[in-house]
Amino acid sequence: MKPRFSIHVTKENLKFSAAHFIAYPGFREPLHGHNYQVGVRVAGRLAATGYVLDFGLIKRLTKALADRLDERTILPANSDCLTIATEGGQVRVAYEHDRFSFPAADVVLLPIAHSSAEELARYLWCELRDALAAQGALVHIESIEISVAEGPGQAALYREEIPDAR
Repeated sequence: MKPRFSIHVTKENLKFSAAHFIAYPGFREPLHGHNYQVGVRVAGRLAATGYVLDFGLIKRLTKALADRLDERTILPANSDCLTIATEGGQVRVAYEHDRFSFPAADVVLLPIAHSSAEELARYLWCELRDALAAQGALVHIESIEISVAEGPGQAALYREEIPDAR
C-alpha cells in the first residue's frame, strides 16, 4: 500500500452568506439565508517539496470561490421547475404561482438543479478542481473533498477521485 497524505482546511474566513430556496415540483420552501462554512480536504502523494499541496494555495482559491457567492441570492440555473429570465437588470423567477424579481447584481446563477448544500458542495468541488488544474497543481492529488455547512453541526460533503493523478 502506497503512503497517502491529506491536508484539511477549514479556516474561519472560508465562508459566505447567501439566500436561497429549495424547489421541486409541488414544493417550494420560503426564501431564506444561511451563513455557510466551506471546508476542503485534499489527499494525495507528497511532492518533492514535502507537501501534498500548499495550504496557502487552497486557502486563496477557496476564499475566492466563497467570495463569488457571498451576499448573493443563489439560483439553480438547471432547475426542472423554475423559469428564470434576465431582463432590464432584473432576474425574474417563476415557480408555479409564485413570482420573484431580484436585481441582477444580487444574484448568482449556478449550473445546479437545486440550491442544496449537497449541490453547492459539488459545484465548489468542480470549481476548485478547475482552479487547481489551471495552476498545474493536480499532479500529486488523488482526491478532493468539499464540505458545505449551513450551520454548526450540519454539513454536506462531496468527494471525488482525480482520475489522472500521477
